Amino acid sequence: MGHHHHHSISGKNLGLAVILNVVITLGQIIGGVWSGSLALLSDAAHNFSDVLALVIAYLANRLSRNRKQNIRQTYGFKRAEIIAAFINASTLIVIAVFLIAEAVKRFIRPEPVQADIVIWLALLSIIANGISVLLLLKDAKHNLNMKAAYIHLLSDMLTSFAVLGGGLVMQFSGVVGIDAFLSAGIALYLIYTGIKLWLESFEILMQFAPGEIKIDDINRRIKAIEGVKNIHHVHIWRLNEHEIHFDAHLAFEKDIKLSEFDRICEQVENILRNEFGIFHTNIQPEYQRNESHLYIIQDR
Repeated sequence: MGHHHHHSISGKNLGLAVILNVVITLGQIIGGVWSGSLALLSDAAHNFSDVLALVIAYLANRLSRNRKQNIRQTYGFKRAEIIAAFINASTLIVIAVFLIAEAVKRFIRPEPVQADIVIWLALLSIIANGISVLLLLKDAKHNLNMKAAYIHLLSDMLTSFAVLGGGLVMQFSGVVGIDAFLSAGIALYLIYTGIKLWLESFEILMQFAPGEIKIDDINRRIKAIEGVKNIHHVHIWRLNEHEIHFDAHLAFEKDIKLSEFDRICEQVENILRNEFGIFHTNIQPEYQRNESHLYIIQDR
């Protein structure tokens, strides 16, 4: 059985990103209340979710790497990062729905906004979030948990650009309605990114088979091995974003020796590892056993 080597996450980079986002959040809350800008408060709420996302990402990463398997927790805490990604995606969606409701109220009853405060705080947010995005860019390419935190930060940097643009429009045109419009736009973007992340982490938590792996293809390759009749009673699932597990019954044409089964098992494991990216396999041998040979056996 092979194993993936996990990409090492930089705790120092995460810590710096948390500090930067705490500063931004406090600044935007104060500035949003002072200036009367809903878009700034929306951005502050998003930034606060960034802080939570980063803290959860850090704790989940430490758990998954440092808490090893034992008699009771036979997988260790390898799913901690997927749960973290699921929570972070869920918070994005909840915050977005709240922001849309607030934006609708502002459309109906516009309120005055101090555009100069909005402009300066949006610039601060762009700079700090830009640094945070760069700090997490490398880790986000290898880790779904870090990708969730990274998307929080990237989307907030983009929304800060929108807030800056809105502040400039209000400063030079006096149209305060742009503030509520931007807030709604930010929220819709959060829903879009949140749902994509939520679905990806949900599929792993529900132990769905990866979409790119086809059981027919696996069966065809394994049946090509001399002496193998078929595979059935198949389970394929992702423990986390790196590890795919495969469990199946392997039916044989003849009543073979255990040493022969061992040799064939090695062939099967090599096919699964090299052609399908499956590194964890569990195979039950069968010969003339009276049971269904369907891929998926329904529970009774």
